[in-house]
Amino acid sequence: MAARLAVAGANSALGRVLLERALLRPDVELVALVRSASAEAELPPLPRERARVVRVDWSDAAGLRAACAGAFALVHLAGILIESQKTRYRQANIETVRAAVGAARAAGVTKLVLVSAIGADPRSANPYWRSKGEAETLVRESGLTYTILRCPIVLGCRSAGVRALVREACAPVVPLPGGGANLEQPIDARDLADGVLNAALSSACARDAVLDFVGPESIPLRELILRGARLRAKSPLIVPVPTLLVKAVLSLRTRLLGPGFSPEVIEVMLSDARLDPEPAAKALGIHLRPLDETLAHSLALESAA
Repeated sequence: MAARLAVAGANSALGRVLLERALLRPDVELVALVRSASAEAELPPLPRERARVVRVDWSDAAGLRAACAGAFALVHLAGILIESQKTRYRQANIETVRAAVGAARAAGVTKLVLVSAIGADPRSANPYWRSKGEAETLVRESGLTYTILRCPIVLGCRSAGVRALVREACAPVVPLPGGGANLEQPIDARDLADGVLNAALSSACARDAVLDFVGPESIPLRELILRGARLRAKSPLIVPVPTLLVKAVLSLRTRLLGPGFSPEVIEVMLSDARLDPEPAAKALGIHLRPLDETLAHSLALESAA
C-alpha cells in the first residue's frame, strides 16, 4: 500500500527536487501544497494517479487539515531568509510551522519533518536564526513524532543561491565580503530530498531527532566558487570587500527602504559551517554525493535553464 506524503512549500527549489525524487519511489503518493496558481505552475509534471495539488493558504486551518487527511507524513519546507515588506520572518518561518503543526495534529498525521537551518536557536540575537529556532520549538513541543533537519546552503537545484554561485563562477571578477573566507558545507538537493523522504516515510527513522544535515566537505566560499569555475574552464579574480563596509551599507539600505537584504542576512550568509556530516547521513540512510559531482550538476541545471 502506498504511503501518502503531504509537502508544504512544494513549489520551492528544494520542494521541486523532493517531488521528483519521491516519484522515483513507487510506494509514495503525493499531495503538493501551494498557495496560488502561480506557485502551482512552478511544480514539475505530476502524474494524476500518484499526485494531486492543493491550493490552500496558511490561514485556512480547515483547508490545511483536509489537505493532510490520510497522509502518513507532512514535510514542511516553507520559509524565507530575506524579508520583504509583505513577508516577515514571524509570518513565513514561525506561523507557517504553527499552522503545519495544527494541521498535522488535526489530520492524524504520524510524522512531521521540518527542514530548518544551521544555526537555528530561539535565543539568537539574529532574527532569522531566532525565527528558525522558535519554529523548531513548535515542532518539538507538538506531541507529534518528528524529524528536524538543519541544513546549510543547498546546491543541485534551481534556487537563487545556485544561480548566484554559477554566476560568480563564470564572472571575470567576483567581489566577496571578507574575501570569501567563510566556510560553506553545501549539501546536494538530491541527498537532502532523499534524507527528508527516508525520515518522512518511517516513524522510526531519525525519530524525534534534530540533525545537522550537511555536505561532505567544509571549504571557504572563495574555494567553492573557484572549484565551480574550474569546471567551466574559468578563472575569476576574487576581490575582498570589507565585511564591516558591507554591513554598514546594508544597514543604511534597511533604514531607508525597510526590510530586505540586511546586515542580519549577511551575518547568516557569512557564518561558518564545519560539522561532521556522518551522524545525520547515517541516521537518514544517505550516502552523500561528492561536492564536485554536486557542483557539476548545479552548473548543468543552469546551462539547461
